Amino acid sequence: MSRKNINRVDLGKNEALAINIFSEFLAIDSLIKSSISRKLPNEMELSHFMVLNYFSHLQTEKTPAQLAKILRVTKGAMTNTINKLERKGYVHSRPDWKDGRKKLISLSPSGESAREAAVKNMGPIFIELVQTLGHERLKVLVPKLRDIRLHLNKT
Repeated sequence: MSRKNINRVDLGKNEALAINIFSEFLAIDSLIKSSISRKLPNEMELSHFMVLNYFSHLQTEKTPAQLAKILRVTKGAMTNTINKLERKGYVHSRPDWKDGRKKLISLSPSGESAREAAVKNMGPIFIELVQTLGHERLKVLVPKLRDIRLHLNKT
């Protein structure tokens, strides 16, 4: 059903459920960010980890504007994050040879090592979650959460 077809009656009927779902997502988001932030090594910030983690799954370069869009932050916030990562040697920056106004960012070997150290530090959080809630129970959740994410990504 498209947004245009949703009328006030539909919202009223489902509003409590939607509010409960989003309240849980917001609480989970806050708890995850807090837990992960405490485990990050060497003064690494969550925004730094997000960039390093994104690049760890690619073998390509991205512009700061592309990264900002992908990670849903402002261009200014991304520029600040990239500058900090570059000073630590975690990313490489080079001019875009096709468009001299842009620069391209890529993950450095030390950035990959920093990301791996962060993931290792976070391991106990994830292991405890799986042990507490159960592998099969969580495995069933992943496709449902992905569907919600994909739906929200369209809006």
